[in-house]
Amino acid sequence: MTEDHIPVRLSHLLRDCSVGAIVRGPDSLMVVQDTRTWDRPGADPLEREIRYVDRVRSALGIKEKLCAPPRAVERDGTVAGWIPALRFPTWMRCLRCGLMHSAPWRKRPSKGESGSHPDMANPRESWKCEECGGPLEQTPWVLIHEEGYLADVPWHDLAHRNSRNPEHRQCAPDWSSPYLKLEETALGRRLRCTKCGSQTIFSTTMVTRTKFPSRVWQQPWIREPPVQPPETEAWLVEINDVRVHYPVTRTALVIPPESRIRQGTVTDRLHNSTRGQERVRRARNSLARKAAVKQLANDFRCTHEEIEQAIRDIDEGYPLYGRSITDTDLLADEYGALTGEIPDLREDEDFVTKHHTRAWRRLGRTLDSGGIARRVICAVSGLVAVNRLKEIMALIGFRRAGGDKTTTPDITGETGWLPALELHGEGIFFTLDEDMLRRWEDSDAIRSRADAFSRRYLKRTGPDSPGRDVEVSPRFLFCHTLAHLMIRELDARAGYPAASLKERIYCATGDEPMAGILIYVAVPDEEGSLGGLMELAKPHRFLRLLIRAFEAAAWCSLDPVCCEQEGHGPDLLNRAACHACVLVPETSCDHENVLLDRVFVNGAGKDVPAFLDFAGTFD
Repeated sequence: MTEDHIPVRLSHLLRDCSVGAIVRGPDSLMVVQDTRTWDRPGADPLEREIRYVDRVRSALGIKEKLCAPPRAVERDGTVAGWIPALRFPTWMRCLRCGLMHSAPWRKRPSKGESGSHPDMANPRESWKCEECGGPLEQTPWVLIHEEGYLADVPWHDLAHRNSRNPEHRQCAPDWSSPYLKLEETALGRRLRCTKCGSQTIFSTTMVTRTKFPSRVWQQPWIREPPVQPPETEAWLVEINDVRVHYPVTRTALVIPPESRIRQGTVTDRLHNSTRGQERVRRARNSLARKAAVKQLANDFRCTHEEIEQAIRDIDEGYPLYGRSITDTDLLADEYGALTGEIPDLREDEDFVTKHHTRAWRRLGRTLDSGGIARRVICAVSGLVAVNRLKEIMALIGFRRAGGDKTTTPDITGETGWLPALELHGEGIFFTLDEDMLRRWEDSDAIRSRADAFSRRYLKRTGPDSPGRDVEVSPRFLFCHTLAHLMIRELDARAGYPAASLKERIYCATGDEPMAGILIYVAVPDEEGSLGGLMELAKPHRFLRLLIRAFEAAAWCSLDPVCCEQEGHGPDLLNRAACHACVLVPETSCDHENVLLDRVFVNGAGKDVPAFLDFAGTFD
């Protein structure tokens, strides 16, 4: 990624280390440049296009092509294919005397720097203060704006902004030599100009806002004409503040028919050969068409009949055959693929399921009718092992300072492609009994508690308010909380780190209700995971996990404080849920760790009924 070749996981490249993020290397802080710089001159990113994801793109509202990011390759001691990053912030501060230096590496380029990267720098130990010889360290503060802009803190303007002395205001910046000092005092950090004596006190614990400087670019690495400074003030924050960079990603599963496509077939090869299709379609008569088909058959080493069949498939709309998918269909289609048995399933497809529902019901008939195990069996209407799945993760862009503007990965939005990853893995999927859910939802106490969540969700503030747009219903709150309890059980008892697991909640009311939970693991590796979740989906093992999840909902080490909370977390969208009982790593939750409440699972005594109290008879 940089001259230091900072190793970054592919999944992080679309999140914490994506375009516009500040990444900490061994010797410096770097900001990741936009996708226009990811490829060497003359390279075509469409060579890395992820194929057969038209349904995913349509469902997510993505018009651009999805392409995998370039991967670094080490040959003969050199690394090729790295993603460029720029050393940022450019200001460094002496740890001994507090004197501030502006990009000292630009004054004395290191050996071998020219011709490789214009912003390469020596390791931190080689940069010394010009006044006292103390070590220099990059300042950990930046300037961000709601429009998505990022810039160095205007230290000179900040040092002089509170001065009423006319001479101080006439003090001009001079980056050729250091003259600003940032010192620690009892009142906070004092920024002082040694030329005129002007100074200001600021604290990182308080909100500091200032005008976005003129004559700068919207991003540190862009060398284009300066942008017009925004009218509203920017925020001065530390680099580890969550407002500095908020990646916007979307995910979807690849399901039939695209998951069933066998790449390498004649239809597949012709579908991806625009030139081959045009050769047939431009034929002026039947004789010319026959010659074109014969040539394609020779090129693809197949029969004329196979070429003709491939042409017919493509004309009929292969691979989706004209079906248009919208965002509202995304989860419903996945739910249908998970609940329905796929005929003639091959093990090498991208979406492979094995249904255990019949074995689950047989297990229920052997259990004592009065125990919790029998009630848990009644609560689950379907159990499916997802032996293979493929998830597409696309980076839509990023936001800063809680703004509602999403900056595209290429900044301009003109390149026609977005970085994306194919993640392979496995999972456990189960559905809840609809009749049991409806009887539980009809409880006045349950509805009243869910309505409080719904009102807060509708009043949530800011574009970065957590979660996608969901119907905040009792069943969603129940399913989401139960998914978190399952993830924590898999972490505690099955050897799966919680951060490696993900959830997908399938929940809807109305004419076509849904109530399903998918817990899965997906990694950017063709082999996916090792099959552990498939084994845990077997009825007798899954039953033990689910019982423990229900039992865990009954108690938290922070009770009674946890279960009696009226609201906490972002926009008060959690109640009986904390780090000791329900919360999971941010990467595991599809709704950013909110809309959680243990009371919807285990109840609250006489006030709120427990879900398992509504278990009916088992047939």
